[in-house]
Amino acid sequence: MTFDNQYVVQRIEKANQLREAGIDPYANNSARNTTIEKFNNVNSDLFQKEDKRDEHRHYTVAGRIKLYRLMGKASFVKIEDESGMLQIYVARDNLPENFYNDIFKKLIEVGDIIEVSGYPFVTQQGELSLHVDTLKILTKAISPLPEKFHGITDKEMRYRQRYLDLIMNSEVRKTFHIRSRVISLTRRFFEDKGFLEVETPMMHPIAGGANAKPFVTHHNALGVDRFLRIAPELYLKRLIVGGFEAVFEINRNFRNEGMDATHNPEFTSIEFYWAYKTYKDLIVITKEYFDYLFDHLNLPKRLPYGDFEIDFDQFTEIELIKSLSVIGGVPENIVNDKEAILEFLRSQKLEAKATLNLGQLQGELFDEFVESKLINPTFITHYPVEISPLARRNDERPELTDRFELFIAGREIANAFSELNDPIDQLERFNGQMAAKECGDDEAHEMDEDFVTALSYGMAPTAGQGIGIDRLVMMLTNQHSIRDVLLFPAMKPQNNNLNNGEHNELS
Repeated sequence: MTFDNQYVVQRIEKANQLREAGIDPYANNSARNTTIEKFNNVNSDLFQKEDKRDEHRHYTVAGRIKLYRLMGKASFVKIEDESGMLQIYVARDNLPENFYNDIFKKLIEVGDIIEVSGYPFVTQQGELSLHVDTLKILTKAISPLPEKFHGITDKEMRYRQRYLDLIMNSEVRKTFHIRSRVISLTRRFFEDKGFLEVETPMMHPIAGGANAKPFVTHHNALGVDRFLRIAPELYLKRLIVGGFEAVFEINRNFRNEGMDATHNPEFTSIEFYWAYKTYKDLIVITKEYFDYLFDHLNLPKRLPYGDFEIDFDQFTEIELIKSLSVIGGVPENIVNDKEAILEFLRSQKLEAKATLNLGQLQGELFDEFVESKLINPTFITHYPVEISPLARRNDERPELTDRFELFIAGREIANAFSELNDPIDQLERFNGQMAAKECGDDEAHEMDEDFVTALSYGMAPTAGQGIGIDRLVMMLTNQHSIRDVLLFPAMKPQNNNLNNGEHNELS
């Protein structure tokens, strides 16, 4: 960045003039003793009093100037901190001699961060305000803010300069407050249920835990490549083998794949594993988790999401194969016939890969005809074994697994299953994944011999689940792009500059 913009040059000159006047434009301390929200709450009683001012109350607040209405001998200014907005009244005669005319009116402007002290009063227009008797500049902003009434209309700029987006839009800050609360409540919920929070490696010797293409890095000291983790699953299950009975990790995962409204190369989820439980127990705890979130976030159970309304009191459950015809409208007589599915896909002008097996084709049908129709929370159960390499086979129907995915507003929010704890079956599944990789599937699961060895020592019957925090926050805040719930989403570099603090965007 260069500081040659004329408006920036003017502001730098004002900062220099402040220094010449003996005022540091970048202070090192503040005497703030309350937030704007607390100021408003404590002084709300003034609205009910005959004398709508109290000179015996004295407060010091600080914030960024968002609106500046200069008048002759007095001005109204609005400042904002993280908690809210406050109007302040600045009068010439209440400040040191010449300060109002020479400093306040000439050298302080919108975007600057100031500290003010004074007493509360209610204006004739009925707005609680602060009558200023002391004003101090804390930080001089040399880049001007966007014009207030239009804000930032360029979404690319909002994501690239999130700090500016946060300055200009309190609703954006609210979204990230909710995100923080969701993560905090998630941790508390599972701790209260007796789960132990753990940390597992971020760099894996084998890319595993899910079917996805990994990011690769190199470990110089060991002279080997490492993979940023796709998922922590196999490490968490090793802990169940070791004797822990309920563990969870709130984790960052990395997948070297395409980007769209619901996918970012790095994302946050919680994964938890629970010994002596099945996927049916996970359905129960998932409903309890949602109830807990809504109670503690004080959100209604019916939430708008775009053109839809999601009813979080209406959780339903249906098997994947059954959903193809009941929800997706696929002819019931073809859903278990590979050749019939291929012919049906061709008739719908969709890609039909003859190399896919029956389970994979059933998954294709689900993605195309069912997923987008699942608006209220829906547990889709019993996935084909071919697309569930780590899930336990169903005892009565071994071609299916004891697995579910939770969908809300047409999007996958959670994935869970009764875990496969048969080491021989797991080894065969890995071999099948390796065969798929040799046929060109670069997302197939790698062989993890140490994990098979761990299972050979015996893992108790266990159920495990992952919940996508980013997509969950999207649902709760009515956001339709994952970038709107990530503070710093991955972006394509500008001017092919890889050193500008931005991530490379994958297409």
